[in-house]
Amino acid sequence: MEEEIRSYLTNKFDSPVIIRTLKELGQTSEQDKELKEFGYGKPYLVAFETSKGDQKEVVISSMRGVGFGHDYPADRAQILIWQYHAFNTLPKHVKSLDVGYFTKDGRMKSVSDAEEYFIVCDKVEGEEYVNDLNRLKEGGTLRAEDDERVSALASYLADIHARKNDDAELYVRRIRELVGHNECIFGLTDSYPAQNEFITGEELKEIEKKCIDWRWRLKERTKRLCMVHGDFHPWNVMFRKGTDFTALDRSRGEWGEAADDVTAMTINYLFFGLLKTDGTAIDNDFKRLYERFFDVYLENTGDYELLKVIQPFYAFRGLVVASPVWYPHITVVTRTKLFNFINNVLDAEEFDYKDVSKYLSSQ
Repeated sequence: MEEEIRSYLTNKFDSPVIIRTLKELGQTSEQDKELKEFGYGKPYLVAFETSKGDQKEVVISSMRGVGFGHDYPADRAQILIWQYHAFNTLPKHVKSLDVGYFTKDGRMKSVSDAEEYFIVCDKVEGEEYVNDLNRLKEGGTLRAEDDERVSALASYLADIHARKNDDAELYVRRIRELVGHNECIFGLTDSYPAQNEFITGEELKEIEKKCIDWRWRLKERTKRLCMVHGDFHPWNVMFRKGTDFTALDRSRGEWGEAADDVTAMTINYLFFGLLKTDGTAIDNDFKRLYERFFDVYLENTGDYELLKVIQPFYAFRGLVVASPVWYPHITVVTRTKLFNFINNVLDAEEFDYKDVSKYLSSQ
Protein backbone atom coordinates (compact mmCIF):
# COMPACT_ATOMS: atom_id res chain seq x y z
CA MET A 1 0.00 0.00 0.00
CA GLU A 2 2.94 2.36 0.57
CA GLU A 3 3.56 2.42 -3.18
CA GLU A 4 -0.07 3.35 -3.84
CA ILE A 5 0.16 6.20 -1.33
CA ARG A 6 3.41 7.41 -2.90
CA SER A 7 1.82 7.38 -6.36
CA TYR A 8 -1.24 9.24 -5.12
CA LEU A 9 0.82 11.93 -3.35
CA THR A 10 3.02 12.33 -6.42
CA ASN A 11 -0.05 13.06 -8.54
CA LYS A 12 -1.68 15.24 -5.93
CA PHE A 13 1.35 17.46 -5.30
CA ASP A 14 2.67 17.24 -8.87
CA SER A 15 6.08 16.15 -7.61
CA PRO A 16 7.87 12.87 -6.85
CA VAL A 17 7.78 12.22 -3.10
CA ILE A 18 9.77 10.26 -0.54
CA ILE A 19 7.71 8.85 2.33
CA ARG A 20 9.51 9.37 5.63
CA THR A 21 6.86 8.12 8.08
CA LEU A 22 3.78 5.98 7.62
CA LYS A 23 1.91 4.90 10.72
CA GLU A 24 -1.55 4.35 12.09
CA LEU A 25 -2.60 7.14 14.41
CA GLY A 26 -3.02 5.89 17.95
CA GLN A 27 -0.40 3.12 17.55
CA THR A 28 1.43 2.23 20.72
CA SER A 29 4.10 0.20 18.95
CA GLU A 30 6.39 1.21 16.10
CA GLN A 31 6.50 -2.43 15.02
CA ASP A 32 2.93 -2.52 13.71
CA LYS A 33 3.10 -0.70 10.38
CA GLU A 34 0.95 -3.17 8.47
CA LEU A 35 -1.58 -1.54 6.20
CA LYS A 36 -3.76 -4.59 5.74
CA GLU A 37 -6.76 -2.67 7.09
CA PHE A 38 -5.99 0.61 5.40
CA GLY A 39 -9.12 1.92 3.74
CA TYR A 40 -11.44 0.49 6.40
CA GLY A 41 -11.64 3.36 8.83
CA LYS A 42 -8.23 3.75 10.44
CA PRO A 43 -6.49 7.14 10.02
CA TYR A 44 -2.83 7.08 8.98
CA LEU A 45 -0.20 9.75 9.37
CA VAL A 46 2.01 10.15 6.31
CA ALA A 47 5.13 12.34 6.53
CA PHE A 48 6.84 12.90 3.18
CA GLU A 49 9.23 15.11 1.27
CA THR A 50 8.72 16.43 -2.25
CA SER A 51 11.43 16.66 -4.88
CA LYS A 52 11.56 20.39 -4.16
CA GLY A 53 12.57 19.67 -0.57
CA ASP A 54 9.21 20.59 0.98
CA GLN A 55 8.41 18.64 4.19
CA LYS A 56 4.74 17.78 4.59
CA GLU A 57 2.53 15.76 6.91
CA VAL A 58 -1.01 14.64 6.07
CA VAL A 59 -3.59 12.33 7.62
CA ILE A 60 -5.35 9.91 5.27
CA SER A 61 -8.50 8.18 6.51
CA SER A 62 -11.69 6.58 5.30
CA MET A 63 -14.83 5.20 6.97
CA ARG A 64 -16.10 1.85 8.12
CA GLY A 65 -19.49 0.55 7.00
CA VAL A 66 -20.80 -0.32 10.46
CA GLY A 67 -24.37 0.93 10.63
CA PHE A 68 -25.52 4.44 11.51
CA GLY A 69 -26.35 5.09 7.86
CA HIS A 70 -22.87 4.10 6.65
CA ASP A 71 -23.86 0.73 5.19
CA TYR A 72 -23.36 1.44 1.49
CA PRO A 73 -20.27 2.84 -0.27
CA ALA A 74 -22.50 5.70 -1.46
CA ASP A 75 -23.31 6.57 2.18
CA ARG A 76 -19.64 6.88 3.00
CA ALA A 77 -18.89 8.80 -0.19
CA GLN A 78 -21.64 11.29 0.64
CA ILE A 79 -20.16 12.00 4.07
CA LEU A 80 -16.56 12.27 2.91
CA ILE A 81 -17.44 14.53 -0.04
CA TRP A 82 -19.39 16.78 2.32
CA GLN A 83 -16.50 16.85 4.82
CA TYR A 84 -14.03 17.84 2.10
CA HIS A 85 -15.98 21.04 1.42
CA ALA A 86 -17.32 21.72 4.92
CA PHE A 87 -14.06 21.39 6.86
CA ASN A 88 -12.66 24.41 5.01
CA THR A 89 -15.55 26.77 5.70
CA LEU A 90 -15.49 26.61 9.51
CA PRO A 91 -13.04 28.89 11.37
CA LYS A 92 -10.39 27.07 13.38
CA HIS A 93 -11.26 23.70 11.81
CA VAL A 94 -8.58 21.39 10.44
CA LYS A 95 -8.27 21.91 6.67
CA SER A 96 -9.15 19.27 4.12
CA LEU A 97 -6.72 18.88 1.22
CA ASP A 98 -8.46 16.32 -0.97
CA VAL A 99 -11.18 13.69 -1.21
CA GLY A 100 -10.85 10.52 -3.24
CA TYR A 101 -11.62 6.87 -3.63
CA PHE A 102 -9.89 3.49 -3.70
CA THR A 103 -9.99 1.51 -6.92
CA LYS A 104 -10.55 -2.24 -7.00
CA ASP A 105 -6.79 -2.82 -7.29
CA GLY A 106 -5.95 -0.53 -4.35
CA ARG A 107 -5.00 2.63 -6.20
CA MET A 108 -6.08 6.01 -4.83
CA LYS A 109 -7.86 8.54 -7.04
CA SER A 110 -8.87 12.14 -6.37
CA VAL A 111 -12.34 13.57 -6.98
CA SER A 112 -11.69 16.90 -5.27
CA ASP A 113 -12.66 19.01 -8.27
CA ALA A 114 -16.08 17.36 -8.65
CA GLU A 115 -19.09 19.69 -8.62
CA GLU A 116 -21.97 17.38 -9.55
CA TYR A 117 -22.19 13.67 -10.34
CA PHE A 118 -23.80 11.66 -13.10
CA ILE A 119 -24.46 8.09 -14.12
CA VAL A 120 -24.29 6.49 -17.56
CA CYS A 121 -26.50 3.47 -18.35
CA ASP A 122 -27.37 1.29 -21.32
CA LYS A 123 -30.20 2.42 -23.56
CA VAL A 124 -33.32 0.30 -22.99
CA GLU A 125 -35.81 -0.37 -25.75
CA GLY A 126 -39.50 -0.59 -24.96
CA GLU A 127 -42.35 1.44 -23.49
CA GLU A 128 -43.05 2.44 -19.92
CA TYR A 129 -45.57 0.18 -18.20
CA VAL A 130 -47.58 3.27 -17.27
CA ASN A 131 -48.69 3.42 -20.92
CA ASP A 132 -50.70 0.24 -20.32
CA LEU A 133 -52.38 1.82 -17.31
CA ASN A 134 -53.14 5.01 -19.21
CA ARG A 135 -54.72 2.97 -22.02
CA LEU A 136 -57.04 1.27 -19.55
CA LYS A 137 -57.78 4.53 -17.77
CA GLU A 138 -58.90 6.06 -21.08
CA GLY A 139 -61.36 3.23 -21.67
CA GLY A 140 -59.18 0.63 -23.37
CA THR A 141 -60.16 -3.02 -23.24
CA LEU A 142 -58.49 -5.31 -20.71
CA ARG A 143 -56.38 -7.81 -22.66
CA ALA A 144 -54.85 -11.16 -21.82
CA GLU A 145 -51.46 -9.46 -22.05
CA ASP A 146 -52.44 -7.13 -19.20
CA ASP A 147 -53.00 -10.11 -16.92
CA GLU A 148 -49.77 -11.73 -18.12
CA ARG A 149 -47.74 -8.61 -17.43
CA VAL A 150 -49.13 -8.29 -13.92
CA SER A 151 -48.17 -11.90 -13.29
CA ALA A 152 -44.68 -11.29 -14.68
CA LEU A 153 -44.15 -8.28 -12.42
CA ALA A 154 -45.41 -10.11 -9.32
CA SER A 155 -43.28 -13.15 -10.12
CA TYR A 156 -40.22 -10.97 -10.62
CA LEU A 157 -40.65 -9.45 -7.16
CA ALA A 158 -41.22 -12.88 -5.65
CA ASP A 159 -37.93 -14.00 -7.17
CA ILE A 160 -35.78 -11.11 -5.94
CA HIS A 161 -37.47 -11.06 -2.52
CA ALA A 162 -36.50 -14.71 -2.05
CA ARG A 163 -32.90 -13.55 -1.66
CA LYS A 164 -32.45 -12.84 2.04
CA ASN A 165 -29.91 -10.98 4.14
CA ASP A 166 -29.32 -11.46 7.88
CA ASP A 167 -28.11 -7.90 8.58
CA ALA A 168 -30.62 -6.98 11.29
CA GLU A 169 -29.39 -3.39 11.64
CA LEU A 170 -29.93 -2.79 7.94
CA TYR A 171 -33.58 -3.85 8.21
CA VAL A 172 -34.07 -1.46 11.13
CA ARG A 173 -32.47 1.28 9.08
CA ARG A 174 -34.83 0.72 6.16
CA ILE A 175 -37.88 0.85 8.44
CA ARG A 176 -36.51 4.02 10.05
CA GLU A 177 -35.94 5.57 6.64
CA LEU A 178 -39.48 4.69 5.58
CA VAL A 179 -40.68 7.16 8.19
CA GLY A 180 -37.88 9.72 8.42
CA HIS A 181 -36.10 9.83 5.05
CA ASN A 182 -36.45 13.03 3.02
CA GLU A 183 -37.87 11.02 0.11
CA CYS A 184 -40.30 9.05 2.28
CA ILE A 185 -43.11 9.79 4.74
CA PHE A 186 -41.79 12.83 6.64
CA GLY A 187 -40.36 14.37 3.48
CA LEU A 188 -43.69 13.93 1.74
CA THR A 189 -45.83 15.36 4.55
CA ASP A 190 -43.52 18.38 4.71
CA SER A 191 -44.03 18.92 0.97
CA TYR A 192 -47.80 19.39 1.25
CA PRO A 193 -48.85 23.08 1.05
CA ALA A 194 -50.06 24.56 4.33
CA GLN A 195 -53.35 25.67 2.81
CA ASN A 196 -55.23 23.13 0.70
CA GLU A 197 -58.73 21.72 0.22
CA PHE A 198 -58.15 18.09 1.17
CA ILE A 199 -55.85 17.66 4.18
CA THR A 200 -54.89 19.74 7.22
CA GLY A 201 -51.60 19.93 9.04
CA GLU A 202 -53.17 18.24 12.06
CA GLU A 203 -54.37 15.36 9.91
CA LEU A 204 -50.91 14.93 8.39
CA LYS A 205 -49.44 14.94 11.89
CA GLU A 206 -51.81 12.13 12.90
CA ILE A 207 -50.67 10.10 9.90
CA GLU A 208 -47.06 10.63 10.97
CA LYS A 209 -47.86 9.46 14.50
CA LYS A 210 -49.50 6.30 13.22
CA CYS A 211 -46.46 5.61 11.04
CA ILE A 212 -44.13 6.02 14.03
CA ASP A 213 -46.20 3.43 15.89
CA TRP A 214 -45.84 1.11 12.90
CA ARG A 215 -42.07 1.64 12.85
CA TRP A 216 -41.84 0.26 16.38
CA ARG A 217 -44.05 -2.68 15.45
CA LEU A 218 -42.01 -3.58 12.38
CA LYS A 219 -38.41 -2.95 13.45
CA GLU A 220 -38.08 -6.32 15.18
CA ARG A 221 -39.08 -8.29 12.06
CA THR A 222 -35.49 -8.27 10.87
CA LYS A 223 -35.67 -11.73 9.30
CA ARG A 224 -37.76 -10.16 6.54
CA LEU A 225 -34.77 -8.28 5.10
CA CYS A 226 -34.53 -9.16 1.42
CA MET A 227 -33.29 -7.92 -1.92
CA VAL A 228 -35.49 -5.06 -3.18
CA HIS A 229 -35.77 -2.66 -6.08
CA GLY A 230 -36.86 0.23 -3.87
CA ASP A 231 -38.96 2.22 -6.37
CA PHE A 232 -40.79 -0.39 -8.42
CA HIS A 233 -43.55 1.65 -10.06
CA PRO A 234 -45.00 1.76 -13.61
CA TRP A 235 -42.66 4.53 -14.79
CA ASN A 236 -39.63 2.41 -13.81
CA VAL A 237 -40.54 -0.65 -15.87
CA MET A 238 -39.94 -0.82 -19.63
CA PHE A 239 -41.88 -3.52 -21.47
CA ARG A 240 -41.04 -4.84 -24.89
CA LYS A 241 -43.03 -7.60 -26.57
CA GLY A 242 -45.26 -9.62 -24.29
CA THR A 243 -43.88 -9.94 -20.76
CA ASP A 244 -40.25 -9.08 -21.54
CA PHE A 245 -39.26 -6.08 -19.41
CA THR A 246 -36.37 -4.19 -17.83
CA ALA A 247 -36.50 -2.38 -14.48
CA LEU A 248 -35.08 1.14 -14.13
CA ASP A 249 -33.86 3.45 -11.37
CA ARG A 250 -33.41 1.21 -8.34
CA SER A 251 -33.50 3.40 -5.21
CA ARG A 252 -32.56 3.70 -1.55
CA GLY A 253 -30.43 0.59 -1.14
CA GLU A 254 -30.13 -3.02 -2.22
CA TRP A 255 -31.90 -4.58 0.78
CA GLY A 256 -35.16 -3.77 2.48
CA GLU A 257 -38.73 -4.85 3.13
CA ALA A 258 -40.67 -6.69 0.42
CA ALA A 259 -43.75 -4.56 1.15
CA ASP A 260 -41.91 -1.54 -0.24
CA ASP A 261 -41.84 -2.99 -3.76
CA VAL A 262 -45.31 -4.53 -3.59
CA THR A 263 -46.95 -1.26 -2.56
CA ALA A 264 -44.94 0.83 -5.03
CA MET A 265 -46.52 -1.06 -7.91
CA THR A 266 -49.96 -1.95 -6.57
CA ILE A 267 -50.89 1.53 -5.32
CA ASN A 268 -50.98 2.50 -8.99
CA TYR A 269 -53.71 0.01 -9.85
CA LEU A 270 -55.82 1.67 -7.16
CA PHE A 271 -54.77 5.17 -8.21
CA PHE A 272 -55.50 4.71 -11.90
CA GLY A 273 -58.68 2.85 -10.98
CA LEU A 274 -59.85 5.95 -9.11
CA LEU A 275 -58.75 8.31 -11.86
CA LYS A 276 -60.85 6.36 -14.36
CA THR A 277 -64.02 6.89 -12.30
CA ASP A 278 -63.18 10.45 -11.11
CA GLY A 279 -62.75 9.12 -7.60
CA THR A 280 -66.13 7.48 -7.18
CA ALA A 281 -64.78 3.90 -6.91
CA ILE A 282 -61.97 1.64 -8.09
CA ASP A 283 -62.63 0.62 -11.68
CA ASN A 284 -63.26 -3.12 -11.97
CA ASP A 285 -60.49 -3.77 -14.53
CA PHE A 286 -57.89 -2.16 -12.29
CA LYS A 287 -59.26 -3.99 -9.26
CA ARG A 288 -58.86 -7.25 -11.16
CA LEU A 289 -55.21 -6.46 -11.95
CA TYR A 290 -54.64 -5.45 -8.33
CA GLU A 291 -55.97 -8.73 -6.95
CA ARG A 292 -54.12 -10.75 -9.57
CA PHE A 293 -50.84 -9.17 -8.54
CA PHE A 294 -51.38 -10.17 -4.91
CA ASP A 295 -52.64 -13.64 -5.80
CA VAL A 296 -49.56 -14.40 -7.90
CA TYR A 297 -47.12 -12.84 -5.45
CA LEU A 298 -48.51 -14.62 -2.39
CA GLU A 299 -48.79 -17.94 -4.22
CA ASN A 300 -45.13 -17.69 -5.24
CA THR A 301 -43.79 -16.51 -1.89
CA GLY A 302 -46.18 -17.85 0.75
CA ASP A 303 -45.43 -14.57 2.53
CA TYR A 304 -48.79 -13.86 4.14
CA GLU A 305 -46.96 -11.99 6.90
CA LEU A 306 -46.70 -9.26 4.27
CA LEU A 307 -50.33 -8.36 5.01
CA LYS A 308 -49.32 -7.53 8.60
CA VAL A 309 -46.44 -5.19 7.70
CA ILE A 310 -47.65 -3.53 4.50
CA GLN A 311 -49.61 -0.72 6.19
CA PRO A 312 -46.98 2.05 6.59
CA PHE A 313 -45.60 1.32 3.13
CA TYR A 314 -49.06 1.96 1.69
CA ALA A 315 -49.12 5.19 3.69
CA PHE A 316 -45.86 6.21 2.02
CA ARG A 317 -47.05 5.36 -1.48
CA GLY A 318 -50.46 6.84 -0.82
CA LEU A 319 -48.85 10.13 0.16
CA VAL A 320 -47.00 10.06 -3.16
CA VAL A 321 -50.03 9.60 -5.41
CA ALA A 322 -52.17 12.03 -3.35
CA SER A 323 -49.45 14.68 -3.51
CA PRO A 324 -50.25 18.00 -5.20
CA VAL A 325 -46.54 18.28 -5.96
CA TRP A 326 -46.38 15.05 -7.96
CA TYR A 327 -49.97 15.03 -9.22
CA PRO A 328 -51.29 18.62 -9.28
CA HIS A 329 -54.32 18.00 -11.49
CA ILE A 330 -56.29 15.23 -9.78
CA THR A 331 -59.60 16.03 -8.15
CA VAL A 332 -60.26 16.74 -4.50
CA VAL A 333 -62.60 13.73 -4.49
CA THR A 334 -59.78 11.43 -5.60
CA ARG A 335 -57.32 12.88 -3.09
CA THR A 336 -59.89 12.48 -0.31
CA LYS A 337 -60.37 8.80 -1.21
CA LEU A 338 -56.60 8.31 -1.15
CA PHE A 339 -56.34 9.82 2.33
CA ASN A 340 -59.21 7.64 3.49
CA PHE A 341 -57.20 4.71 2.20
CA ILE A 342 -54.05 5.83 4.03
CA ASN A 343 -55.79 6.28 7.38
CA ASN A 344 -57.93 3.15 7.19
CA VAL A 345 -55.00 0.95 6.17
CA LEU A 346 -52.86 2.32 9.02
CA ASP A 347 -55.65 1.33 11.42
CA ALA A 348 -55.87 -2.23 10.07
CA GLU A 349 -54.13 -5.03 11.96
CA GLU A 350 -54.08 -7.16 8.80
CA PHE A 351 -54.56 -5.82 5.30
CA ASP A 352 -57.39 -7.37 3.26
CA TYR A 353 -56.45 -7.01 -0.41
CA LYS A 354 -59.56 -8.94 -1.50
CA ASP A 355 -61.79 -6.16 -0.14
CA VAL A 356 -59.64 -3.14 -0.83
CA SER A 357 -62.58 -0.86 -1.64
CA LYS A 358 -63.61 -0.75 2.02
CA TYR A 359 -60.49 1.29 2.82
CA LEU A 360 -61.66 4.17 0.59
CA SER A 361 -64.63 5.21 2.72
CA SER A 362 -64.41 7.95 5.33
CA GLN A 363 -63.83 6.92 8.92
